[in-house]
Amino acid sequence: METIVLDEVVPPRKPWGRVVRKGEILRIVDLEGQQAVDFLCYDAANPADRYSATNTIKVQGNVYVTRGTVLYSDSGHALFTVIADTYGRHDTIYGCCSRANNRLRYGIEGEASCYDNFTAILAQFGLDRQAIVGNVNFFMPVPIRPDGTAGIADESVTPGHYVDLHAERDVLAVLSNCPQMLNPCNGYKPTPIRVMIRSAG
Repeated sequence: METIVLDEVVPPRKPWGRVVRKGEILRIVDLEGQQAVDFLCYDAANPADRYSATNTIKVQGNVYVTRGTVLYSDSGHALFTVIADTYGRHDTIYGCCSRANNRLRYGIEGEASCYDNFTAILAQFGLDRQAIVGNVNFFMPVPIRPDGTAGIADESVTPGHYVDLHAERDVLAVLSNCPQMLNPCNGYKPTPIRVMIRSAG
């Protein structure tokens, strides 16, 4: 029988982080719909060995994360495997919003960002901004067109979508419940998400 290890709601705009033990399942739920969740993960025993978007994309042969995708580290270790996914097309290329990005794209200074959230949550685990790399964006539609252009689609994502990540080793998982208000990734209204961890017993 499965045991619920953790079940909590992450407020809008806030970060979250925890070590997920080998064999546990991390579920992330988009409670109200159209809420981007920026996600990073690390080998808990060696946080310098962090999620690698390039290894994950190349091994899968696909720029999207979906059921069956393995999230690989820099050294090629499997960190998480996606074992359930109701959304089916999570972004791996657009990275997280940041103050620099907001300034370059929108000419705006001082807005809250996922980069700030990652910096804050990683500090709780003894890591600094050098640990921030290209991340997964759960529930964020980023279509890539035939001519190579890409962008965040103004596309409604219905409430209740979730993704289940099976920990292949002890993994430090951190996320930012995205605070972005300058593009449609959150429908211009950040909302809460739910995070659960289950143990197989």
